[in-house]
Amino acid sequence: MTPVALASLLMIASGAIHAMVSAIVKGGKSKMASRAATDSTSATILLPAIAIVPWPTGAWGWLAASTVVHLLYLYAMIRTYEVADFSAAYPAMRGTAPLLTAAISVGLFGEHLDTPVAIGIVMIGAALFTLVFHRHLGRNALGWAMTTGAMTALYTVADAHGVRAAPTPFSYIAWDFVLLGVVSVSVFATATRGRVFADMRSAWRPCAVAGVLSIVTYGLALYALSFGPTAPLAALRETGMVTALLLAIVFLKERVTAARAIAVFGILGGAALILAG
Repeated sequence: MTPVALASLLMIASGAIHAMVSAIVKGGKSKMASRAATDSTSATILLPAIAIVPWPTGAWGWLAASTVVHLLYLYAMIRTYEVADFSAAYPAMRGTAPLLTAAISVGLFGEHLDTPVAIGIVMIGAALFTLVFHRHLGRNALGWAMTTGAMTALYTVADAHGVRAAPTPFSYIAWDFVLLGVVSVSVFATATRGRVFADMRSAWRPCAVAGVLSIVTYGLALYALSFGPTAPLAALRETGMVTALLLAIVFLKERVTAARAIAVFGILGGAALILAG
């Protein structure tokens, strides 16, 4: 198996898990507390690792940029989940990200995209947006959802360069989770004058699971980005929406609408073009 093929498979697996983490955060009574509990769990689990892995020499700037953008992403995501249903908001957030990631990677960093790969990225983004337009999503919710997607694109690009600049991928992965956990919980605690901790206690059990899954899903993504191209891999991560749709249909008994069928085939078709390219 070639390195690019392995990176692609890792990113597809990452995408399949990501929707579960987002659903847990959305399901919490306090979205901020749910996210704080999730990030603190991930940071606590990986805290011992920073004593073992090499210092992320050469990647500190990217880590700082990623942490700042992640905070903006978390704020926008929390606001999105406060004003919109998960099934409507999640595709809008995820649909924006691969298109912007490709634009940044190609426009600013000169990453080359073959024509089939570029078409595949556009197909995945367009397919995700078909799930938005058949549901009611107010202007405010759509704005926050697209802001979330933009921040996703920015931290994906920052992390892709950071994980490649670090001595080892595992060094960057450990420090990325620990820094985000410490900074995000500190910011949330300051913003709520400590009230977030009381809300975190009630959300702890499901968010502990989300914290573990968060390490798996984004750890796989970061490892894939350490040796694979940014734009195509970022788009392949959005194939996780197919998993989310199948779960909704099989377990939640939701209807297979025309928009959902188009989205599934669009995402799978786009992924096939990326993998073939």
